[in-house]
Amino acid sequence: MRVLSVVLSGGSGSRLWPSSRQAFPKPFMKLGGSTLLQQAIERGQACGTGDLMVVTNKDHLFLTKDVLRQMSDPPETTLLLEPKGRNTGPAIALAALQCIKQFSGDTVMLVLSADHLVPDVEAFVASASQAFRLAIQGALVVFGISPTSPDTGFGYIEVDHVSRESQPVRRFVEKPDLQTAQEYLATGRYYWNSGMFCFTADAIVAAFERHAPELLAAARRALESSRTAGETVQFDLHTFGLQPDISIDYAVMEPADNVHVVPAKFGWSDVGSWPALAKALIPDASGNTMPSNVVAIDTTGTHVQVDSHSPKVVATLGVHDLIIVDTPDALLVAHKSSAQQVKNVVDTLKARQHETVQSPAVVNRPWGTYAALKEEEGYKVKRITVMPGESLSLQYHYHRAEHWVVVQGRGIVQIGETEHETLPGQYRYIPLKEKHRLTNIGDEELVLIEVQCGSYLGEDDIVRLADTYGRV
Repeated sequence: MRVLSVVLSGGSGSRLWPSSRQAFPKPFMKLGGSTLLQQAIERGQACGTGDLMVVTNKDHLFLTKDVLRQMSDPPETTLLLEPKGRNTGPAIALAALQCIKQFSGDTVMLVLSADHLVPDVEAFVASASQAFRLAIQGALVVFGISPTSPDTGFGYIEVDHVSRESQPVRRFVEKPDLQTAQEYLATGRYYWNSGMFCFTADAIVAAFERHAPELLAAARRALESSRTAGETVQFDLHTFGLQPDISIDYAVMEPADNVHVVPAKFGWSDVGSWPALAKALIPDASGNTMPSNVVAIDTTGTHVQVDSHSPKVVATLGVHDLIIVDTPDALLVAHKSSAQQVKNVVDTLKARQHETVQSPAVVNRPWGTYAALKEEEGYKVKRITVMPGESLSLQYHYHRAEHWVVVQGRGIVQIGETEHETLPGQYRYIPLKEKHRLTNIGDEELVLIEVQCGSYLGEDDIVRLADTYGRV
């Protein structure tokens, strides 16, 4: 039996703002020392999956590669790169078609979300083994979570009665209001829908053919017009966009008659809000979840998160049940009871076209990172890091000159046609409209302080002449 992990890695980053952004969504946040995406991949590996398929946005390619690169034993991976979001229905249809093309139709697909927290991996493996047995018999399997509260943020699955054994699904129901959720819990017949699934590629394609043929046809066209380069499958924007924006639940699971639920024997959280994230951590004696260097006096039930590189001292005094999240460019202070409204903050910032919605303070690039330290009229100061062996694109700027000082590592700075080896403490000046490039030739991270001076300092004032990563 071949088992393939299919990890859906998307999201807009709105409910865990300001740590999560559109360009750096929840799967790439670290919790317990590793990213949620890495934890999902490792859960699949623990179940015996030999190969991995990640469905993600094309803009997250290098973030995803960075997660894989940092793993001690990364699996053989195929990356399906979406040019735009199209929900879980098309994502799973494309993954199934690619699975049949690349492997075989009887391959068991274990579909996981990249932004879930499952602390007990052993218990997850036990539930997955049960799902595999059902899948090879032709069932479409969904993992059900025993509800612990009348939560209105989840879809629900109705069965004959909640038990520890798998059983057929009676129906799926959408996120209810509070009163309906309370009624569901009282009946003892409902699970939360985890959004994790298991089936063979042939079985799910047959279900699409029966219940969502137009979606399947559109997915086939998108895959036929795609381009494979190494481990990546890249889709044509127009053809990809013709797929309907619909969830797998609506498209297939709700109308299908061969759906079984496997009850989760493991703890689970979708980490869908700041209070949910706080619950996943071990609190102190006062119910607080915060770094040890926070000064907390007369403080209870409060979650504090501070950027790990920040020298800022954070102190709380006489506060209770708050969420405090501090990043270099944004600060969130909210009562836990209002945490679901963080999305309203993001919507307001979107309307203002504020950059904190899109990019984090530390922006990841395929070669390393950059962070804006200071910006005023006419100048901007950045901290740039470049990984060993990597280089920025050969480029020039219309509206700004740049001053570079290396503070760590060894670099080659190309200015015009001349290359200069540059060591810590040495300085290079990049004139306006002069082509230039930075390369790390050392064995350690190269760190550079850049001062930009000019009439316009936007990131779009870059003309790339050559690039290792295909961005010209």
